[in-house]
Parts: sequence; structure tokens; C-alpha cells
Amino acid sequence: MKLHDLRPQEGSKKPRKRVGRGIAAGQGKTAGRGTKGQNSRAGGGTRLYHQGGNLPYFRRLPFVRGKGFTPINRIEYSEVNLDQLKDFSKGSEVSPETLVEARLIRNLKKPVVILGRGEIKTTLKVRVHRITKGAREKVEAAGGSVEIIE
Repeated sequence: MKLHDLRPQEGSKKPRKRVGRGIAAGQGKTAGRGTKGQNSRAGGGTRLYHQGGNLPYFRRLPFVRGKGFTPINRIEYSEVNLDQLKDFSKGSEVSPETLVEARLIRNLKKPVVILGRGEIKTTLKVRVHRITKGAREKVEAAGGSVEIIE
């Protein structure tokens, strides 16, 4: 096969409809737009927001500081799983600062949470804002310690 042999898949390309070119074409006169009405005219139709007299969908949503359903007091954590800590050497400390150096988190302003996905075999000193129960058990089973930062 060569470049000049390439063709689109059979039936994947259709010729476009040429509307408004006389009655013989099958799409003459009204050109498939029906008769009269807002959508039959050039430039006709309504804007996206329009819902024919109903209160528009966006205005029906709850008025919670303009953000829909987002809780305003939610704490966003930087999440790190146990399997991401495999590159830390034995006895080293895992803290927000060391996680930034290892490029596992980006923002020091967000609190850090350790999640329990994966296994850990090295002994680590973990100092974070939050840790799940399963992750704590796995760290302590490997001989490590956990300290919670306030």
C-alpha cells in the first residue's frame, strides 16, 4: 500500500445536501426548514438561555454563592497514596516539605492526606495533616511511625 492508494472507508464520506436549488433537488423552496416561524428565517432561532417562557435552567439552580452545590467550607487536601512513597529511603521523614521536593504534591498551602492504596515495605517517619486508618496500619506494620500535624 502506498500513499496514493489511501482512500476513506466505504460509506464514511457523504456528499453535503445542497438545499434551496429548485424543486428537482428535493430540498428546494423552503430548503428543509418547514414553513414560516422563527427558525425558517435567515438569522432565526433563539439564544441558548431561552426556554420559551419557563424560568431558565441556570436560574432554577440553588443560589449558593453562585457555585451551585459546592460546599463553601470544604477542605481540599493534597492526596498521596502509599505506593507513591516507594522512592523514599529507609528511615527518612515524609512531610509536606519532602513531598514537594519529591514532586508528589505541588501546593504547600493545602493540607496533606495519606491514603492506603498499595503496600509499603520501608520504615518511614510520616508527619502529615491526616492519614486514613488503613494507611496508618500499613505504615506501623512496616515499622514506621505516624505523627499528625495540627
